Amino acid sequence: MTTLVVGASGATGRLLVQQLLDRGQTIRVIVRSPAKFLETVGVHERLSVIQATVLDLSDAELAQHVSGCDAVASCLGHTLSFKGLFGKPRRLVADATQRLCDAIKANNPRSHVKYVLMNTTGNRNRDLAESISFAEKCVVGLIRLLIPPHSDNEHAAEYLRTNVGRNNASIEWAVVRPDSLSDEEAVTDYELHESPTRSAIFDPGVTSRINVGHFMADLITDDAVWSEWRGQMPVIYNVV
Repeated sequence: MTTLVVGASGATGRLLVQQLLDRGQTIRVIVRSPAKFLETVGVHERLSVIQATVLDLSDAELAQHVSGCDAVASCLGHTLSFKGLFGKPRRLVADATQRLCDAIKANNPRSHVKYVLMNTTGNRNRDLAESISFAEKCVVGLIRLLIPPHSDNEHAAEYLRTNVGRNNASIEWAVVRPDSLSDEEAVTDYELHESPTRSAIFDPGVTSRINVGHFMADLITDDAVWSEWRGQMPVIYNVV
């Protein structure tokens, strides 16, 4: 099984790559700085590194990199710096999602390709009646206006939910929504929910990056887990 991972050089992306390698998967990654990436992940015979920026690749190049992949996983995000939050590209996650899905469809795969997107619990699943207080609506509205990455994450998930949908001939998808991310050395117990069980603004939970990587790897490699969560936006919390 072959998986393309974008955002692989990020804190969560590296952990996902390692999880997949540990499960015997063949991995392709697209990273800007291969040497730096390989310093942290290491060289592996089942790991192919493509030096590029996703949005700078042509449609034909993206289709070539996606060709033969059973899954595509996106751990793309904006760095926590002024340039990362407010600079270009403003729609990194959304545009990459759309272009990668177009690349998948361009190859006319014989079976569905899985698209697994790391997102945020601050983004609601509009297929469900997820309750949110008036105060939280106001805060989220301000965040949407003032901090571009939030809107970017919303647009990426909405593209999968509405443009790809649940009956696409080429793509099946799942959107993973962690809460406040933390760094842990090992996988711990975590719980999954269809919708948030707490306020992402006023009562946030904690989700370790390694648990996110573990669950995303489960979605990619475990048919039972995929069957349970495909076409959905599961929320993941650490068990405390």
